[in-house]
Amino acid sequence: MTSADRRALAAFAVAGILFGGTFVAAKAGLDYFPPLLFVALRFDVAAVALGAYAVATTPRDRLLPRTRHDAAGILATGVLAIGLTNALLFVGQGYTTSAVAAIVFSLNPILTPIFAALLLADERLSRRGVAGMALGFVGVALVVNPDPATLLDLGVGKAILLAGAITGAVGSVLIRWSGDSLSSTVRTAWGLPFAAALTHLLSWWTGESPDAVVWHPEAIAALAYVGLLAGAVAYIAYFGLLDAAGAIRANLVFYAVPVVAAVGGWALLGELVSTLAVGGFVTIFAGFAVIGSESLDVRVTLCRLRARLSPSTADTSTDAMDGPCGIEAD
Repeated sequence: MTSADRRALAAFAVAGILFGGTFVAAKAGLDYFPPLLFVALRFDVAAVALGAYAVATTPRDRLLPRTRHDAAGILATGVLAIGLTNALLFVGQGYTTSAVAAIVFSLNPILTPIFAALLLADERLSRRGVAGMALGFVGVALVVNPDPATLLDLGVGKAILLAGAITGAVGSVLIRWSGDSLSSTVRTAWGLPFAAALTHLLSWWTGESPDAVVWHPEAIAALAYVGLLAGAVAYIAYFGLLDAAGAIRANLVFYAVPVVAAVGGWALLGELVSTLAVGGFVTIFAGFAVIGSESLDVRVTLCRLRARLSPSTADTSTDAMDGPCGIEAD
């Protein structure tokens, strides 16, 4: 595994773990905040924290956007991938359960390849990738295990959540499409104030009042979590992964979110993890394995392993061919 692969894996783990707590924290915070104002305050906190980090860690000549592509990447990040996506998530979750919200929002990885096929020449999903995506979604359904009657009962909450999943998928693809020159951290630091301004405007437009906020310690803890951990830190990891791995693979993190939420509920809240959920964990892992195997030539890998175990046997098969075991090298 290369250092780039290790960094991508670490970013995936950080984003998945921290995003996984968002559904629980959002549900707790909505008892004390109007939904859109909660999102707006989250972005205020994240914008200050990430802006300070970007200024402290980035050379000054790389902090400012210079081209239309830079501006497009910032707007796609702030308005779509962060702003509208989270606004729709928090509002939609107020109409339904966390389990239903998690499974509807997990449509994001399935929707992403559709938009990527329209806008990105370098991102396509093979049949093996489709199979991995399907396995991942089935695994999410097993982990979340929503009431079928509740899930199939179409309503305003699910429509809002689906709109959020679509917005997130479109935003991530447009970030890649923009081809901007900014680092992911700087781009996100610029995008967060746009997300905050948008959600404050939506909060005002829908008649939410700051007087409705109840500043309970649990409210402050929920805001700190979604603003600092699931906000600034998770955004650094996720948008860095988006640049490194592409929109399709980066958005697989949303398959890991329900797993983290379930394990966190078991570890911190004493919630039971059913046998069905454990089967879902395995199914999601199988989906990841199928997708990851696209970059692995199994025949070459097995031949190299055999060559290490018995070099004298493997050497005789490389005379006429470029690769080991009679397999031509690329």
